[in-house]
Amino acid sequence: MIDLDEDGLPPLDPNFAAQFQRDVRRPPCQLYLISPLEVGGSFPERLKRALGAGAVAAFQFRVKGVDQHEAARLAEPLRKICADADVAFIVNDSVSLAKRLGADGVHLGQEDGDPREARSVLGPQVQIGVTCHDSRHLAMEAGEAGADYVAFGAFYPTTTKETRHRPEPVILSWWSALFELPCVAIGGITPENAPPLVKAGADFLAVSNAVWGGDEEAAVKAFAQVLG
Repeated sequence: MIDLDEDGLPPLDPNFAAQFQRDVRRPPCQLYLISPLEVGGSFPERLKRALGAGAVAAFQFRVKGVDQHEAARLAEPLRKICADADVAFIVNDSVSLAKRLGADGVHLGQEDGDPREARSVLGPQVQIGVTCHDSRHLAMEAGEAGADYVAFGAFYPTTTKETRHRPEPVILSWWSALFELPCVAIGGITPENAPPLVKAGADFLAVSNAVWGGDEEAAVKAFAQVLG
């Protein structure tokens, strides 16, 4: 009898990630920046420097403990910087803020609403991402609900947010082998520990402290070396 995991699925073979070969039709893995919680002061200039240092696919605006009016005030200059750099501007958690800003997308946690409802509010062109932790079941549900990408993590220890889920890289290989929908790897990712996630099939690396915790230009350049 095969032991099933908490999703009710047979466990993944860890060797599958080592043997995984990326489909040549999938674009190369790309960088997805997540903002620090403090985005005032000099942060807009830091964002400009980061986006000028190398290819960045998306920037997620993530703040906590401020009302929507203040969040919109902080977000607007960052949204413009991203637009000028042709980088997708994604709002974390809030469908209403994403609509207010005319954002390119919204990223939903498991408690932040249904992708179908977000789609009805934001329209067909907006990118909708969903946090799926270490769950294949949640990822398949998100895909069925019309998400544009799914995010797995935290793959490594992180101080950016509390984490209770620690998937293995093989979940990226499993997803990429079965589904065309892009997958994002998140959680404590640095240029040094990123290669196994890229090899396993991540379409995007979502990073925050690895960039904003030091020299953002040097960090983006270091990730560019890893992503090829």
